[in-house]
Amino acid sequence: MHPHLGPTPPRCCSACNPCWPRASPSRGRPDVLPTGRNFYSVDTRAIPTQTAYAMGAKGADRVVERHLQDLGAYPTAMGLSVWGTSTMRTGGEDVAQAFSLLGVRPKWAAGSNRVVDIEVMPMTVLGRPRVDVTLRVSGFFRDAFPNVIDLFDTAVRAVAAISPEDEADDVNPIRVRVQAEAAQAQAAGHSDADAERAATWRVFGPRPGGYGAGLQASIASGNWTERAELAEAYLRAGAFAYGQDSDGAAAPEAFAQRMAGLDAVLHNQDNREHDILDSGDYYQFMGGMAAAAEHLSGKSAALYHGDFSVPGAPQIRALSEEVARVVRSRAVNPKWIDGIKRHGYKGAFEMAATVDFLFAFDATTGVVADHQYALVADAYVHDDDTRAFLQQHNPGALRSIGERLLEAMQRGMWAEPGDQRERIEEHLLALENQLEAS
Repeated sequence: MHPHLGPTPPRCCSACNPCWPRASPSRGRPDVLPTGRNFYSVDTRAIPTQTAYAMGAKGADRVVERHLQDLGAYPTAMGLSVWGTSTMRTGGEDVAQAFSLLGVRPKWAAGSNRVVDIEVMPMTVLGRPRVDVTLRVSGFFRDAFPNVIDLFDTAVRAVAAISPEDEADDVNPIRVRVQAEAAQAQAAGHSDADAERAATWRVFGPRPGGYGAGLQASIASGNWTERAELAEAYLRAGAFAYGQDSDGAAAPEAFAQRMAGLDAVLHNQDNREHDILDSGDYYQFMGGMAAAAEHLSGKSAALYHGDFSVPGAPQIRALSEEVARVVRSRAVNPKWIDGIKRHGYKGAFEMAATVDFLFAFDATTGVVADHQYALVADAYVHDDDTRAFLQQHNPGALRSIGERLLEAMQRGMWAEPGDQRERIEEHLLALENQLEAS
C-alpha cells in the first residue's frame, strides 16, 4: 500500500514524495488534482491503449469524411504532429489515429494490455483506401516513446509490403509511393536496402538531443521575407528519421519528399484547457508543416484541426474555422479580456502572446482574415479601457501588439487595413511620449 494514496501506483516513488497521475481534469479526470506534484503517467508499453485506439479510429474516420466532403476525394498522404505530453494525457490518441488511417490496429496482450504486435486490416474491413501518414514527432515524444516509433515503423513497412494482387494501387498509396521512391533512389546509385529503407521512413523529428520545430527565432525576430524561408527552417529542424534501425539519421531528402506529397495536414488538441493561440508550438508544428508542404509542392494542403476534448466524440474543423472560433470565443471576448486583466502584468503578456501567435499562424498558413486583425485591434488597442490597462501594467505588451499588427500590414498579410495603420501608429506614438515623460 502506498502510505498516502492507497494501492501503489505504477513506478511509485518514496513514501515522503507521493505520486500523482498525469491527465486532463477537463476530460473526466478530477482525481489528478492537485497538479504540480511529482507524477507518473503511463506504461509506455501499453501505448496506444485500447480506449485511445477507439478514439483515434473515430478521429481517423472524421478527418477522412471531412476531406471527402470538402474536396471530393479521399486523402492519400497526411502529415500529423505528435507530442509526448498529449500522448501521456490520452494514452496515445494521436498515434492511434495514425494507425487507423494506415488501416492498422495494435494487438494487446491479455491481462497487461501491453501492445505486442500490429494487425493489418484487410480492405473488406477497412472499407476505404489507406492513407499514407507521416509523423513529425516532438523531441519529448522521441525520448519517451521510442517503442511506439518502432511500432509505427513496423506498421508502415507491413502495409508497404502488401502484394498488388491483394490490394490495388488506388487503395494502397503507401506501397505505390515506397516503390516509386525506392526505384528513384536506386537509379541514383543507392543500394537496394538503403533505397527501400529511406522510402519507408515515416517518422521524423529534431536531431538527436534536439527539440523544437525551428520557427520561433524567425517569427520572434522578424528575420524572414517570404513564407518559403519559414518552410526551410521547419525542414531543417525536422529532417531526422526515426525507426527500428534509425535513431535520428539525417534524412533531408526523404523528409522533403514526404512533405511535398502531403495533401492534408492535421494537428489534434486533446483538451479545452488551452487553445491554438495559447502556445507557440501549435503554429510551429502545424504551420511549419503547412508551409513546407506548400513550398515544396507549389500548392496548399488541406489544413485540419482535430478537437479531441470530448472523449468518444472527436470533431474535425478546418484550421481557418478553428482560428475564427478561438478569436471570437476567447481572444476578443469581453469576458475573457475582463478576466485576464485581473492578472496585471501577466494578463497583458497573454494578450500580446495571443496576437503574436495569430500573426504566426497567418505567416505560415495564411488563414487569418483582415476582419480578424481588425477585431483584435479594436479590442486591444482602440478600446480605451483595455489600452489604459496595458499602458499601466505592461506598456511593452501594448507596444508589441501594435508593432505586430503593423508588421502584418507591412507584409501584406493584413491586406486592407483602412485607417487602422494611422490609428495604431497614433496610439504607439502617444505611448512613447508617455514613457519618455515618466
